[in-house]
Amino acid sequence: MNVALRDAMTGAGMTRSSLARKVGVAGKTVDRWLASEARVPRAEARAAVAEVLGVSAEMLWPKAVRDAIKTGTDREVIATYAYRNTCPPTVWSSLIDGAKRRIVFAGYTNYFIWQEQPKAAERLRAKAEAGVQVRFLVGDPESEVTRRREQVEDSPLTVGTRIRMTLAQLQQMGPLPGLEARFSDDHIALSAFVFDDEMLVTPHIANLLGHESPMLHLRRLQADGLFDRFAQHVDALWEGGRPVPGVGGGS
Repeated sequence: MNVALRDAMTGAGMTRSSLARKVGVAGKTVDRWLASEARVPRAEARAAVAEVLGVSAEMLWPKAVRDAIKTGTDREVIATYAYRNTCPPTVWSSLIDGAKRRIVFAGYTNYFIWQEQPKAAERLRAKAEAGVQVRFLVGDPESEVTRRREQVEDSPLTVGTRIRMTLAQLQQMGPLPGLEARFSDDHIALSAFVFDDEMLVTPHIANLLGHESPMLHLRRLQADGLFDRFAQHVDALWEGGRPVPGVGGGS
């Protein structure tokens, strides 16, 4: 099934019939698109569907767009966003819900996930209980790095406060096999969010908050490509991290 298309339709409040009317195709055509990622519409139809649903065609049919446009190592970049908050919430939803092995939130605060994703804690708990490795790498709210970043951002909702909100959510989820959290101060300038073989990466710009910085959507397609380079960075941060009390900190 084309899960990305299904989730984008749900997020836009579109049924098969309403999407078909909007883009000028038969309802059975939309059914075929939904039934398999291999059923790919023509470029004009892809563009029309993406516009109606408010997402990128790369997200809905990444292989088709990649095969048509990219031939080099940059083919692992399947979407780009000038601002993190322009990435549709359905992208995050589909990545979280579709992960089968590994989820890593390596943002300095990870605060936004609780605000933007409905029932995020329940969904992540279910993932951990199903055997998915769920890890959170957060900044230390008491560290000097955090204090300096607060001065740079000069935001009423401070970095330390946002970290503590994430910690509270994780601690409410309780000690849970598969759920782990560690402190690290070494990713203050780069957030990475891993979902099996896909990743969202945000390099933080100057004094801007995370949602104001750009973001790349990557999919692993080769050894030692962009995905692997960032994944190695995340793994190194985790190995050097410090356990968060009350959540877990296993290797």
